[in-house]
Amino acid sequence: MKHLTILVPEGENNLSSIVGAYKIFTRANSFWKGRGHEEIFKIQLAGTSREVEFHDGLFSAKPHTEISAISETDLIIIPSLNHNFQKAVDANREMIEWIEWQHSKGAEVASICTGAFLLASSGLLDGKSCSTHFAFADTFRAMFPQVKLQTDLLITDENGIYTNGGAYSFLNLILYLIEKYYDRKTAIFCSKVFQIEIDRHSQSTFIIFNGQKTHGDEVVIQAQNFMESNLEEKISMADLSSRFAVGRRNFDRRFVKATGNTPVEYMQRVRTEAAKKAFETSRKTVREVMYEVGYSDEKAFREVFRRITGMSPLEYRSRFNKEAEV
Repeated sequence: MKHLTILVPEGENNLSSIVGAYKIFTRANSFWKGRGHEEIFKIQLAGTSREVEFHDGLFSAKPHTEISAISETDLIIIPSLNHNFQKAVDANREMIEWIEWQHSKGAEVASICTGAFLLASSGLLDGKSCSTHFAFADTFRAMFPQVKLQTDLLITDENGIYTNGGAYSFLNLILYLIEKYYDRKTAIFCSKVFQIEIDRHSQSTFIIFNGQKTHGDEVVIQAQNFMESNLEEKISMADLSSRFAVGRRNFDRRFVKATGNTPVEYMQRVRTEAAKKAFETSRKTVREVMYEVGYSDEKAFREVFRRITGMSPLEYRSRFNKEAEV
């Protein structure tokens, strides 16, 4: 039998991802056993103290054991953290070292949502792809520039290290791990019992794009503001760089360093975010919205919109604006 460790970090962290992981894996074990197999996992909650409180003491978790009592495990699940990430990292140094030690012995590690901050602090994500909640992407990049953050992805899987996007998308990661460790039939069973949409691979549809402006490059900030204030205009990036007296190559380099996007990508994301808001709140047609956000080619608009959101403009409006469909 393999061993699954669901961590209970110190601090005011996310109880739902701990409970959710425990319940779904327990049900997978039960279903697997009912089909005549031995249970795959011994499942344990583990921490560095006997009890951890959540939501100002309204709830608490009492881990089965302390991590120091676990000499070997096969899979570690790190739940999502509170939003004071440096405090969470500082409070869980012992746990971070334990994760790194277990991985060196062959354990696989999966982080849920902002649990990626704890995982990245171990160094195990250096040079690897990673996802987390899009709302904390800028903070993550600032703390861990050596990690390849990809917030469009719902799940990353690289050499026994798994990460996932934000909030309740952790349910999709759990199904992914169940299919890997059990089989497809067990994953489908769990998806039906817990009513989780199976085979979701992107969180693009849910991302709210807010341009990164804490980088301190005043020229790039001015360029960002200009783009956001002139959505309907055709903006040449060569003209934009010359507007701020910066060579095009240097402008592109500074922009990518500051925001994580090329100027063209940034403009596309700003326009797409404006289009999303229009589809959510009005009955405007795709063509009307397209013109409002600076596109004149409907095919190009649809392609950019689908690439960024994972849906066509009509599909997006249908999902997020029921009044427009009446």
